[in-house]
Amino acid sequence: MTPTAEHLTRILVVDDDASLRELLTGYLRQEGFDVSGAEDGTAMFEWLEHNQADLLILDLMLPGDDGLTLARRLRTRDDTPIIMLSARGEDIDRIVGLEVGADDYLAKPFNPRELLARIRAVLRRRTPTPEADRCERNSFGPYRLDAKARQLLRDGESVTLTGSEFDLLQIFVDHPNQMLHRDRLLDLLKGYERNPFDRSVDVQVARLRAKIEPNKKQPRYIRTVWGRGYMFTPDAET
Repeated sequence: MTPTAEHLTRILVVDDDASLRELLTGYLRQEGFDVSGAEDGTAMFEWLEHNQADLLILDLMLPGDDGLTLARRLRTRDDTPIIMLSARGEDIDRIVGLEVGADDYLAKPFNPRELLARIRAVLRRRTPTPEADRCERNSFGPYRLDAKARQLLRDGESVTLTGSEFDLLQIFVDHPNQMLHRDRLLDLLKGYERNPFDRSVDVQVARLRAKIEPNKKQPRYIRTVWGRGYMFTPDAET
């Protein structure tokens, strides 16, 4: 059954390339999304003043404020999922994009079907599961992960996490005492398989450890399985 307009997922595509913007909006509408476009940050914030987006597709290179600057500003107001686009596709751009709070990163040129897969993966990760199912497993040490509010609390006090850091921690919490390969983590984070030698997940793990580990040089909760990946141990001795 075709969803009614009020139940369509709303996506805003922010890109100064009019032909690409029109291509993406048309393609995503055919896939059942409610899609609008904006050519720069000014138009984006004007649209957001009157509308609520379920997901933003944000180009890195824009006239005026670039995508990284806009992502930082967006994160001061809400945690709307962001997929960043870039013609450069360099590792440092992807890492910085994730660090400022983007949920995923896609290098141009890309197949629209790949973007569609990323959108669906990000939206799946943002779909809450019943609170009762998460209550017990979302607590470890002095921490409690509030999936509904997308907050990490330490003894009741909020710990600041970026969107990607929260998603990574949620994946670990959902897979306690399981060895997760780096490529498996990337697949869970981004909804597709990257090169298994992609090291961006190591950067995110390091930053997450710095925020939750009593001693990041001797991690208690997120442990390295040398040559393989990581394991989350919520019941580690204090």
